[in-house]
Amino acid sequence: MDAAELLIPVKRIADLKGRFHWPIDSILAGSAPADMLPLEQLAKDISRKVNARPKLTLNSSSAAAVRIRRDKSISGEEAYQLKILPGGIDISAGGDAGAYYAVQTLRDIIAIEGRNLLCRRIEDWPDFTRRGVYLDCSRGKVPKLNTLKELAERLSHWKINELQLYVENVFTFKRHPAIGKGYSPFTPDEILSLRDYCSKRHVRLVGSLASFGHTEKILMLPEYEHLGELAGFRGFAGGTTLCPTDAGSIKLVGELYDEFMPLFDAVDFNVCGDEPWELGKGRSKRRAARVGVGQVYLEFFLKLYRLCQKHGKRMNAWADIVLQYPELLKKIPKDIVMLNWDYNVGGERVGRTREIAKAGLAFMVCPGTSSWNTHGTRLANAMGNVAEFAAAGRKYGAEGLLNTDWGDNGHRNFLGLSLHGFAHGAAHSWNSKGADDKTFTSRFCRDVFGTAGKKAAKAIRLIGSTYLTCGAPYRNECALFYALIEPMKNNKAMIPSRIDAASEAGLKKVVSQLSDDAIWPAAPKGMDEFEVLALREIETAGRMDCLAAERALTAKKIRSGENVPSVRLREIAGQMRKIAKDFESLWLARNKQSRLRDNLKLFRQAEENMKLSGK
Repeated sequence: MDAAELLIPVKRIADLKGRFHWPIDSILAGSAPADMLPLEQLAKDISRKVNARPKLTLNSSSAAAVRIRRDKSISGEEAYQLKILPGGIDISAGGDAGAYYAVQTLRDIIAIEGRNLLCRRIEDWPDFTRRGVYLDCSRGKVPKLNTLKELAERLSHWKINELQLYVENVFTFKRHPAIGKGYSPFTPDEILSLRDYCSKRHVRLVGSLASFGHTEKILMLPEYEHLGELAGFRGFAGGTTLCPTDAGSIKLVGELYDEFMPLFDAVDFNVCGDEPWELGKGRSKRRAARVGVGQVYLEFFLKLYRLCQKHGKRMNAWADIVLQYPELLKKIPKDIVMLNWDYNVGGERVGRTREIAKAGLAFMVCPGTSSWNTHGTRLANAMGNVAEFAAAGRKYGAEGLLNTDWGDNGHRNFLGLSLHGFAHGAAHSWNSKGADDKTFTSRFCRDVFGTAGKKAAKAIRLIGSTYLTCGAPYRNECALFYALIEPMKNNKAMIPSRIDAASEAGLKKVVSQLSDDAIWPAAPKGMDEFEVLALREIETAGRMDCLAAERALTAKKIRSGENVPSVRLREIAGQMRKIAKDFESLWLARNKQSRLRDNLKLFRQAEENMKLSGK
């Protein structure tokens, strides 16, 4: 086995002579209470995979199959050495996190080799201090607490050490109860429970709250509408951006922070601050004309900074507006962390990472899973985006890599399709040079889906490429995401029409690739429910893309004046009804009710539109 065969590649690996054979009665010995959790994880694995009877102990002197020690000569809390010898497995770590990660590596080796392990020595440490996942919980889908805990378990296994939940309004603010109403918001107890669960797995739960732009769900409420920069922007009563010159804006944010920030013990806090689209166009226009739009942004930005200082937090913020007005870089306090995001291969801001580093600011590089505005993913783009940003982060000294996963337009994308992106980001966060992107999908599916891995890998590649196959490769979306619900007849409201943009040959290819039931993997016996759901989500995403392609082909006929038999239209409408039921079932399996009804309404409208299209 070489380093690249592991899903999360290790830094150094050297073969030694001999093999280690798991004894039936295997003693797993830790040297600190923190070792018990990873040893419990290991015990579960060897019970299931090598038919051993593990016993856990903190005894540091008796013989053991696995022994964990602390070694002050190992530099770094997360670094470790793992030696597999004929007489036993020895783990030495600089701290609790290093011991945890050593066990995760051992678990992966067992999954590949089983009962008899080749002897080897591994020395390992991460590329980046912060290795994070950013999960959108505000575009309609709010995960259940158990879903987030199950996700954190898997992220920690991939050596991710930070989780951020994107919150716009999905929190139960006591002082402002209307803000989360109707969105199944998180409660303080849920945040605290998740925080403690993550902490035991060496994952920091970092708070994140939209504090400037993307506040439309607050500003649409009558009691907050007056705080908007430009009323009516994008159809929202108060627009999408807080007015930076209104004293009430920062007062509101401060009151939200007072309730939200203390729930997180991590020193970092993400105020967001991205995409304030109306900035300088409405109520702050006069101020912007005098001092410049960038300066108006900075003035509010510094108010957020002072609120973070009040709570003892280190402010993190998205870097798009600062890079739009680069003269601001020298004015930003040096203890702020800039989050440089761009979600496309060859993205302009990837290349501008150097400017943030040159300004002396701490920063993270922030690619994405490319899972939003799709039913599957834009797989090649996602992997290329991560690899490019990881390279830029290493070159210019990034503090970390934060891999983002969004849910634009109702969060119709499934968590199961994002797992590949999370693991891929984890591999590049830990050891980017050791990551082999060409074989990554096969190794991911082998580790996560076991005997269903080969089929799962083929399915993920197929639905991860439909954004190209359909012949309309838009940036930041797959055309089939919209073709599934776009009206069948000429649609002036959707410009450009995704149905018109997709090619007939490409749509037919999508249907031919995804209409065969045999391509979808069945869950092996004994698989955890979390992965069972992921396989169901992969299949449903593929069926949604296939149905979208069938609808688009039918719509092209109707738009060209061809008569489509009503029986065919009813058949597609029935498929839409079936997809809606499957979608609802999968949504509720992982998530709160939240805005499920918004998506079901779109499905019903698309179903009715099919029935009426022949008239």
